[in-house]
Amino acid sequence: MDFAFDAHTEELRAKLLAFMDEYVYPAEPVAEEQRAQLASPWDTPAVVGELKAEARRQGLWNLFLPDAEYGGGLTNLQYAPLAEITGRSPHLAPTALNCAAPDTGNMEVLYQFGDEQQKKQWLEPLLAGEIRSAFAMTEPEVASSDATNITTLIERDGDDYVITGRKWYISGAMNPDCKIFIVMGKTDPDGADIRRQQSMILVPRDTPGVTVKRAMQVFGYEDHSHGGHAEVIFDHARVPVTNLIGEEGGGFAIAQARLGPGRIHHCMRLIGMAERAIELMCQRAVSRVAFGRALAQQGVVHNWIADARVAVEQLRLLVLKTAWMMDTVGNKGAHAEIQAIKIATPRTVVGILDKAIQLHGAGGVSQDFPLAELYASARTLMLADGPDEVHQRSLARRELKKYL
Repeated sequence: MDFAFDAHTEELRAKLLAFMDEYVYPAEPVAEEQRAQLASPWDTPAVVGELKAEARRQGLWNLFLPDAEYGGGLTNLQYAPLAEITGRSPHLAPTALNCAAPDTGNMEVLYQFGDEQQKKQWLEPLLAGEIRSAFAMTEPEVASSDATNITTLIERDGDDYVITGRKWYISGAMNPDCKIFIVMGKTDPDGADIRRQQSMILVPRDTPGVTVKRAMQVFGYEDHSHGGHAEVIFDHARVPVTNLIGEEGGGFAIAQARLGPGRIHHCMRLIGMAERAIELMCQRAVSRVAFGRALAQQGVVHNWIADARVAVEQLRLLVLKTAWMMDTVGNKGAHAEIQAIKIATPRTVVGILDKAIQLHGAGGVSQDFPLAELYASARTLMLADGPDEVHQRSLARRELKKYL
């Protein structure tokens, strides 16, 4: 078995690691300082635009998209170690490379299912980093982990569709650069096939009837760097029938196609978050003295660091195996592995971050270290793209099927 990355991946890893050291890490405090001076906390700090320009100049742009005409032309296996590196600064690096959610998933949807006009109008400016986007699926009134519960209506009226519903935790929607929503709703709420009731449609942010009502907090954070997570009201918002993505009733299938790569991208970045936590743990352990000894001399600290290293190595192998399977047998063939990494990775990284916070004491929960914000992000990913329990249920049923 060959575990080495190919030459092209190693070249990109070296370039990206240098980019992180030279540009991204120094920009982290600058972005916070600039944000404090902005007229709105949802505006984008100038340093982010500078990072994007430099990343694009260096060819570190749209790496997530496998089509070389539009993106990096990389396989999932090639992209995995690069996404891991960006996960070390998850609130800045993915955006700098135009590889941040939810834009990546939305670009994949438009690339796979959009028509030529939709690609020209929305995909091209997204690929250029000129605009941002949001994916409107989750609703407060229903368990949205079951997409068949969605209650937002998409009703045909002549040459238009009329969208009515309430969404929340719509990532990126507070950002003024967010110009387009991909909305999931029901075009056939009484249809016999519950997986053919849903459709997806493009709704420009400035459409009459669309109201971005408020920012939802996540563990007290408004997540300005990601453009927030908004509650959005669609009150008889009217768009042309040409805004429908694919066909009526195709929304469920499109959602599944979108969420597969999204889940593995999250897991890739989570490993980078864990690596950053281990690095901070070690720096803290050798620099702090308690009860006459450096923390690095405390046995319990040894255990935390050793366990974290073992866990990260295990996760990385499982994520790389999943990426390889997605490349070789497709997303459907790798379904069980995608579920496995979605269960294991956030849960494990939350545990590593928890120990890193503990080692930092009061500093661990403060704004002076990135750990508290990383913890909030990782813990949220135990819910995002389907809660752990949904994936556990599906994976267990797949295992039991072999014996029934």
